[in-house]
Amino acid sequence: MKISINGLHKAFESRIRLGIMSALAVNNKLDFNALKEYLNLTDGNLASHLRGLEKEDFIGVEKTFVGRKPNTKYFMTKEGKKAFDEHLNALEKLIKGVAD
Repeated sequence: MKISINGLHKAFESRIRLGIMSALAVNNKLDFNALKEYLNLTDGNLASHLRGLEKEDFIGVEKTFVGRKPNTKYFMTKEGKKAFDEHLNALEKLIKGVAD
């Protein structure tokens, strides 16, 4: 039996990036600290993966201030949602193909 991995996106190979996209898929926006806590990551680790997803235009960034403190929120872009949905569909087909 041949198994096709077409449709799996390289940007989502990392469990951290997969986690970021999953969290953003069920929340309109999440700030940096919420993502860090939710995924149990260090600042540097989270920041590097966010930059990678931002570079792909899969997430957008909204920077504001709460009082005098900066607050950075992230959200999934239309391109990101499309790519993530395609990735999940490819995973589902892969799993069903193996199970058949």
